[in-house]
Amino acid sequence: QVQLVESGGGSVQSGGSSRLSCVASGYAVSNSCMGWFRQAPGKAREGVARINRDGSMSVANSLKGRFTISRDNAKNTLDLQMSGLKPEDTAMYYCAAEDPTYGDTWWGCLFGYWGQGTPVTVSS
Repeated sequence: QVQLVESGGGSVQSGGSSRLSCVASGYAVSNSCMGWFRQAPGKAREGVARINRDGSMSVANSLKGRFTISRDNAKNTLDLQMSGLKPEDTAMYYCAAEDPTYGDTWWGCLFGYWGQGTPVTVSS
């Protein structure tokens, strides 16, 4: 059974940094497309970043230069490093993994496995 568990969320001041981590079980992060998404209250979910099995990465245009996605194959984790945080970055952040048979399509990947999310609150 695939499980994705996020951690690292919390409250941070505007301009600060935070690092989110997602531990995968029953799933190899190295062999698949994985991504980070976020959803702010009252808004639609949006893609933050993804890393493909070949290591290629994509970051939402509005977040480039501030957000970086990475993975640790040995630890089987997916990370999101966030810097220069702004109040509009406040959201629930979700880790997602590819399911070749079912899911939502982002950046050419079919994301069918989702974590429960971790909240990030940026105060001004």
